[in-house]
Amino acid sequence: MTIYVDADACPVIRITEKCARENKIPVVLLCDTNHILLSEYSEVVTIGAGADAVDFALINRCKRGDIVVTQDYGVAALALGKGAHPIHQSGKWYTDDNINQMLMERHIAKEERRKSSKHHLKGPKKRTQEDDARFEESLDKLIKSLVM
Repeated sequence: MTIYVDADACPVIRITEKCARENKIPVVLLCDTNHILLSEYSEVVTIGAGADAVDFALINRCKRGDIVVTQDYGVAALALGKGAHPIHQSGKWYTDDNINQMLMERHIAKEERRKSSKHHLKGPKKRTQEDDARFEESLDKLIKSLVM
């Protein structure tokens, strides 16, 4: 098992590494050339800039049983298709039971933005310590469910 992180602007890299280190699981951080990442624990893979380049590189590397940390529903859907276990930075697990609904909601929201004069969404709310604790607990639970 390996944990792959869609690491461009990912706020849970260090938490992921902490959980992985405790469980002796390798981590691969994938980012594009617009980001500079350094890690004492993880392998850092820099992918050329380009639309979805990091996403495709991550999906090409992951395999059945791996964990994928991503906030991208499309990447999560592709990871599920490969038998991997995607998790959102909020701690929510993407599953075969919830991914279609999430993709549909994303599509509807995109269509609504396209139709309206509002093409820009507000950014995410500021991340809290509670958000970090929720992610860490959820990732730890996911890891334990896979190694048993």
